[in-house]
Amino acid sequence: MRRLFACMVAVALSVATYAQEEPEYKLELGAGAGTAVYIGDFNSHLLKGMQPWGAVIVKYHLNPRMALGLDIATTKIKGSSDDVKTWYPIERYAFSHQLTETCVRFEYNFWSYGNGQEYRGSKRLAPFITTGMGITHHSGENSGMAMSLLLGAGVKYKIGQRMNLTAEWGVRFSTSDQLDGRSDVYGIRSSGPFKNTDGYSVLQLALTYDLWAKCKTCNNDRY
Repeated sequence: MRRLFACMVAVALSVATYAQEEPEYKLELGAGAGTAVYIGDFNSHLLKGMQPWGAVIVKYHLNPRMALGLDIATTKIKGSSDDVKTWYPIERYAFSHQLTETCVRFEYNFWSYGNGQEYRGSKRLAPFITTGMGITHHSGENSGMAMSLLLGAGVKYKIGQRMNLTAEWGVRFSTSDQLDGRSDVYGIRSSGPFKNTDGYSVLQLALTYDLWAKCKTCNNDRY
């Protein structure tokens, strides 16, 4: 019994030592996949006309609750005047345009995110909100670039010591009315950066891997 108790104590001490010495990571690198839906004059439904979406994702951890991210993504948007009940003073119109997006974002977790060892009180599962600004390039007859505002929310789960799974839904509000190739359908000009402009929503699953360990002798952030 004494030997068994001694073995149990030794195992517990080794686990505690490992938990204390486990490195903290500053960076995440991975990829996301999902669907994107165009929102504009020729579609007003968030689930209609879904197209494949792919992204490369980099995140820098400011602390267990906040992170800065960079996304580079691509998708297609499609639509047609046949898909809307509203009458437009134009001939039948359909489009299929390629979008390429580069977005810088800020993420805020509602509680400390981690595997429970790096940070006191951290959780493997954490909901979050995100916002950011990006540049979107669109193809088509009136191809060009536009600024976009991201607003989104999601949940992240740490499926391993260094692996993260994220589910997220976000909407991009573009400053352009040319993503679908047509602007001022009624010939009535509008003012304001996001008034009567096109956008798109994205539903995405992402898998990322933790990189860039912090110095083990540094104090952990406590949040």
